Amino acid sequence: MNDTPGGGDERAFDGEAAHGELVSLARRLVEIPSHDDETAAGDAIERWLRGETGAVVERDGAGNVLARRTPPGVPADDIRNDERPTFALVGHHDVVPPAQSQVAAGTVESADSYAVDRRDGRLYGRGTADMKGAVAACLLAFRDADLGGDGAGAGGEAPDLAFASFVGEETGGEGARAAIDDGFVPDYALVAEGSTNYSKAGVTDVAVAHKGRRASRLLARGTAAHASEPDRGENAIYRASDAVDVVRELPFPQAEVLGERLQATLAVTEIDGGSAWNVIPERCEITVDERTVPGKRADLERATELPGVDLEIDQDLPPMACSDDAFAEQILEAARTAQTGTPEHVTKPHATDAGWLAAAGTACVVCGPAEPGEAHTDTESVSIDVLERCYRIYRGAAERVSRESGET
Repeated sequence: MNDTPGGGDERAFDGEAAHGELVSLARRLVEIPSHDDETAAGDAIERWLRGETGAVVERDGAGNVLARRTPPGVPADDIRNDERPTFALVGHHDVVPPAQSQVAAGTVESADSYAVDRRDGRLYGRGTADMKGAVAACLLAFRDADLGGDGAGAGGEAPDLAFASFVGEETGGEGARAAIDDGFVPDYALVAEGSTNYSKAGVTDVAVAHKGRRASRLLARGTAAHASEPDRGENAIYRASDAVDVVRELPFPQAEVLGERLQATLAVTEIDGGSAWNVIPERCEITVDERTVPGKRADLERATELPGVDLEIDQDLPPMACSDDAFAEQILEAARTAQTGTPEHVTKPHATDAGWLAAAGTACVVCGPAEPGEAHTDTESVSIDVLERCYRIYRGAAERVSRESGET
């Protein structure tokens, strides 16, 4: 491995057998197609948990895989035991569909299997970075973490360790929302989405905030008329153009989380209107992509002050801000111990399931192997060294939270 633990009492990723186990598990998960149907991938994760751990394991009605371990001497009989403090390692096992270029290149072997290529210290294939490699590291850390620490959590108890792999993350957090509605709301969560190379090359950072995404449409309505007599109608495209001008002038909201600044963005990305070259258009629709920050939204309603313009919200994925400074520092310390580089608290531009958990009351951070520009690409890949680093971070985080929980 290119990096080794930086000190402390967290154990390293030991030996060639353990190295091989992580790579093998990651490959097995990646090989299972899960862009149309996550069932087979969830089956594999559930089987592994039942065979490799003594945890309580559940497959809920949405298809999420949930598991829970307790400290020595504490019975684990309920995935959603809200009477005990809980720290969760969280991932998802759905992926975006492979591109046609991947099919042509053989990255997808058949309807039943994705191809996985290992070269130059990396695994290549759909889902390696986003995020089955991270799920494999979470599974091993969940199994191996020593929860025998003598710290005390809420009510004098060391926290339980949970694992969750959700479905439907790529389609708006459907699995996370279902699990939350069914009572899965851990006190603390590390969501294993990408945070590698954010502050600098060669480190895996800890994101304490990320942006959300609000997808909106501005609908401009007018009155149709023959284009030879434009004054007889109301041109919806002109009204839409005025709405675009309003959007262009709106300020971008900003937020600060643990000293890290996050700025929203706002952009018109599509426009659709008109029915024929000789007809004054009676409708025109504008699509607006807004990357939101915690606690704030751009004032898109201002455009509805124009005549004939209405606003519709199609999607609103929540941003995330870590609500517990001490927890964020604990995870950063685990990340420092697990690598020779110096990780930092950073922010992330992409929405994740951490937004849904944070909105439900979970203190969240994001920490994972994917690097900027890897997820959803035709050449998606993940570094094996960084997968091993993340295993150490996840295991170290679980043991640190168990040991020091009285301080959070």
